[in-house]
Amino acid sequence: MKTYAILLASGIGERIGSDLPKQFLKISGKTVLEHSIEVFERNGFVDEIIVVVHRQFVDFCNKILGQNGFKKIGKILVGGETRQISSFIGVNSISDGDAKVLIHDAVRPLISDRIINDCVAALDKYDAVDVAIPTADTIIEVNDAMIIENILPRQFLRRGQTPQAFKLSIIKRAHSLATSSSVKFTDDCGLVKMFNLAEIHVVQGEEGNIKITNPIDLFIADKLFQIKHLSLPDADLRQLANMVLVIFGSSSGIGKAIADLAQQYGAKTHGFSRVNGVDVRDMASIQRALKEVYYREKCINFVINSAGILKLGNLNSKSMPEIRDEVETNYFGCINVACASYDYLKRSKGALLFFTSSSHTRGRASYAIYSSTKAAVVNLGQALSEEWISDGIRINMVNPARTATPMRLLNFGEESSATLLSPQFVAEKSLHTLLQDYTGQVIDIYYADSER
Repeated sequence: MKTYAILLASGIGERIGSDLPKQFLKISGKTVLEHSIEVFERNGFVDEIIVVVHRQFVDFCNKILGQNGFKKIGKILVGGETRQISSFIGVNSISDGDAKVLIHDAVRPLISDRIINDCVAALDKYDAVDVAIPTADTIIEVNDAMIIENILPRQFLRRGQTPQAFKLSIIKRAHSLATSSSVKFTDDCGLVKMFNLAEIHVVQGEEGNIKITNPIDLFIADKLFQIKHLSLPDADLRQLANMVLVIFGSSSGIGKAIADLAQQYGAKTHGFSRVNGVDVRDMASIQRALKEVYYREKCINFVINSAGILKLGNLNSKSMPEIRDEVETNYFGCINVACASYDYLKRSKGALLFFTSSSHTRGRASYAIYSSTKAAVVNLGQALSEEWISDGIRINMVNPARTATPMRLLNFGEESSATLLSPQFVAEKSLHTLLQDYTGQVIDIYYADSER
């Protein structure tokens, strides 16, 4: 039995106060719709995605979706004047005898794999499934004069989310009955309940699965994306055999661990650092290094920049040369590597990998320069992922938790190994990242990951 995901993206977003509907506004480097589709595209249970959009934005939608190379998009349909009509159009475009159908608001871009998986699993037992979370607020019922009529008990109240999930035959029947009776509902479970077609099971939702409706929601969603942990599936590292990797910052720490591990899997690895005369602050030295590798290998598949420095201390205790050195290494170094790598990665449809830090989401005392450069690296990578997506270049940022590197030892002294990630583990996750289809993502590597 196939599983379809219908993404409803045909609203015009009057409350958001923008010329573009909210599903086409950008947060964290991509449109809201792209973020939503990516989750279903990656999910192992979803076989096909159907997108329903407003007639005015079909061409716009085709353009942005075409840039991403989504493989599961089956149809892009013109929606109706209401959500109910758009849902009807999506559901009735499926011709299977039966199937599992997830209907999702495209303006909920923070939907998780866990919710999707739970909905799909619940359809093995139930014909209709809703997603909801408990309400933390007291719910009151008022009359036309705004006088309270009733205060409802919270223990049985839930706030509905999407996706909602159905057996295809049930949701088709619900829409058919609604059409013939002119019943109006704002969600699909309401139709099933109205006509008493099935028990509706409720799957636990998540507070982060917010719906973007008002301008403040865009701000909240952007912040949630900053702290979101992207679950990274393992790739087959044997795919690295005979691929060409160039690593800047390869003399120690994570960069060296990446070079060593990639070589074990048969990659043609070329490492550069100040030790062998390549400084990421110096564009000319980077260009010479890349030219040398390309001359020998005739291809460059991946470029990694792990070069970075950390010098703890309050801003007013640092000299301008020290500040400039940190900024030029951590930030301008990434710009230099990106610019010098572009032509090579465009030819190979390759990938670029940067490294950031948990401090990129909020500056901390004694980390003012380091934190700000790492935030800049994330913004740089997200912007370049959008600029270069049509060139086939993928750009991601790895954000490891505290790692046992020489740089950390220099700044913090001896620490318990139980509190630190090993460079080898971070290297493994970094190589997995290179082999994914993701772009513009911050890949967090946590202690819990290393314990699996």
